[in-house]
Amino acid sequence: MSILINKNSRVMTQGITGKTGQFHTRLCREYASGRDCFVAGVNPKKPGESFEGIPIYGTVKEAKQATGATVSVIYVPPASASAAIDEAVDAELDLVICITEGIPVRDMLNTRYKMEGKKTRLVGPNCPGIITPDELKIGIMPGYIHKKGRVGVVSRSGTLTYEAVAQLMEQGLGQSTCIGIGGDPINGLKHLDIMKLFNEDDETDAVLMVGEIGGTDEEDCAYWIKDNMQKPVVGFIAGVTAPPGKRMGHAGAIISGSHGTAQEKLAVMEACGIKVTHNPAEMGKLLKSALC
Repeated sequence: MSILINKNSRVMTQGITGKTGQFHTRLCREYASGRDCFVAGVNPKKPGESFEGIPIYGTVKEAKQATGATVSVIYVPPASASAAIDEAVDAELDLVICITEGIPVRDMLNTRYKMEGKKTRLVGPNCPGIITPDELKIGIMPGYIHKKGRVGVVSRSGTLTYEAVAQLMEQGLGQSTCIGIGGDPINGLKHLDIMKLFNEDDETDAVLMVGEIGGTDEEDCAYWIKDNMQKPVVGFIAGVTAPPGKRMGHAGAIISGSHGTAQEKLAVMEACGIKVTHNPAEMGKLLKSALC
């Protein structure tokens, strides 16, 4: 079991002819079952061509019909990325993973509105992607640092996702699925959505949840965990020393007034029964102690 993707997923790359799309599609194909899973590319200007044996189609709908792909990963430049998401949603794909950083907020507002009531789940934008270790990776994360196991990881920060995984590996703990949900103010799946999926996954025993300043997503998730989560959760919030009113890294990482601070998030999480650490170097050790 895993959540969202596995070795049976069939994936298309939107933006497969660009340097970034080619580079990461190649790496994803070389990981575990990737050669069987990546079955199509999309570029409206290059239908009928191919990339290292992967056929390229003019539209997402054509790629889906021809190959059965139900998952898309997007490496389209920022100005066109929201339109690429819209196309995947219109084609009724199951899952869209948007890696692109710098999509205008107004574009994502329109896209989120168009997604209401649709079946497609969105991860990102501005995210590293998803990996189910030893089965399939979709995105830009380094596959070699992961190993199959029973700990779920969800994070707003790509870099801290890798750090969390490295610490879990030091403790001898593999991962069921690792998801970077992205740090933009308007994105797809939230911590809460992912936590619900991990809670229902028979092969996930515990979850490491990494957040950062800005917004209330972590607090919303914490309240749900208190009332519903049946597995231990360990948490860390990046940005304890961040000054109010200054964006730190991600576009969504900004403290507004008294809301969105790391201290506030950590306090809520602790009050809801989540084991938290203020030290990013202690994430792995804390998770292992939660399993004992």
